[in-house]
Amino acid sequence: MTTARDIMHTGAQCIRADQSLAEAARMMAGMNVGALPICGDDQKLKGIITDRDIVVRCIAEGRDPAQMKAMELAGHLHCVRAEDGMDAVLKKMEQHQIRRIPVIEGEKLVGMISEADLAMGHRDGQRLTDQQIIEFMDGVYMMR
Repeated sequence: MTTARDIMHTGAQCIRADQSLAEAARMMAGMNVGALPICGDDQKLKGIITDRDIVVRCIAEGRDPAQMKAMELAGHLHCVRAEDGMDAVLKKMEQHQIRRIPVIEGEKLVGMISEADLAMGHRDGQRLTDQQIIEFMDGVYMMR
């Protein structure tokens, strides 16, 4: 059985909950990613912030990204465990219409799964079936 660990991208870096959105944007640009997990002082996962969150919920509302903290945009956290099967991972991403999901082991972040990771797994022909990809795309992108 393919698990989240098999398809996740390792080496995900956290932004601290007390860091600014401007810092988050610089980190995203430097790493060429569109989302960052948010971790507290205890190194436990507290949330996730996306480039879209920064634009829509900060800049578009006239707020200052240098003053606004990452945790202010954390929202509800959806994550999966490293040992979860891909059917469970895809179902959670579809159910919540999310394109990136943190992977935890215990309470610590061990990786992230993005659409690119799903596509690479599909392309490799080892991890995801055509049907799984179709159902994921329908679940995330189709209006309900």
